[in-house]
Amino acid sequence: MREFPDDEACLQWLWKTRHAVDEEGKKAFCPKCELDRPFHRVSGRPAWDCDYCGYHLHPTANTIFHKSSTSLQLWFYAMFLVSQTRCGISAKQLERELGVTYKTAWRMLNKIRNQLMDEDEDEPLSGEVEVDETAFGGRPRASLGRMTRQEAVKWAKENKTTVVGMVERGGRVKATLAATREDRPVRSIVHQHVLPESIVYTDEWAGYRKLGDHYAAHHRIRHAEKIYVEGDVYTNTIEGFFGNFKRGIAGTYHAVSRKWLQGYLNEFTWRYNRRHDERAMFFSLIEMAAR
Repeated sequence: MREFPDDEACLQWLWKTRHAVDEEGKKAFCPKCELDRPFHRVSGRPAWDCDYCGYHLHPTANTIFHKSSTSLQLWFYAMFLVSQTRCGISAKQLERELGVTYKTAWRMLNKIRNQLMDEDEDEPLSGEVEVDETAFGGRPRASLGRMTRQEAVKWAKENKTTVVGMVERGGRVKATLAATREDRPVRSIVHQHVLPESIVYTDEWAGYRKLGDHYAAHHRIRHAEKIYVEGDVYTNTIEGFFGNFKRGIAGTYHAVSRKWLQGYLNEFTWRYNRRHDERAMFFSLIEMAAR
């Protein structure tokens, strides 16, 4: 509220971040003139005009704010709330905070989560990397009765989603959905996101058996034998991320379908990767919106 007290302050910030070539925000590159030209603010419209040819520049064009009837200040406030909550914020809570309809709050949250927080194209992980997979979903209903082991495995394959997580020790995390909980889909995800010169740490699941052929070293911790730390060999970091993610989903959102699960993973991943500087989270988010 101090730095963005109204829509005009938000619009001026977008203009200076996206288009201005000087600190005062008076000059910008004109695509029509193909030169840096003075621009002036258009009265009554969220736009700037070139002083020489009259070319229009709209700071909100091609952003999540484009053609939105919701005020810019509410958009900025929504991004602030999303960036500052440890376990996420529901669309219903955002509706109450902003004073908008649920449909508007859901749309805003969905755009922030899926368009601004997707870090899939960032550099691959390297160094010491922990890898683990987990099944995300609910439990069988009591009405299904007591299941045999084979029935439980079949139910899990049909109803649960496999999530593969990779984390640099002391660094970034990546998490993505796998098509199935089989060795090839999981390994292909690891190969895509972890550089070959890395040292990889996993549990003893059979699907990780061939990872050592692709990486500098591969160490496995034997969870089946109740061993969770053996010197430098452990997967506690990635398991901690999964624990925070599952608690956040259960406490804030209660349930998430496979269709939207990657977006929620993006949100928790994005927040984890900026955990050391809470102020930077908000500015990182609005700068991503400007880009």
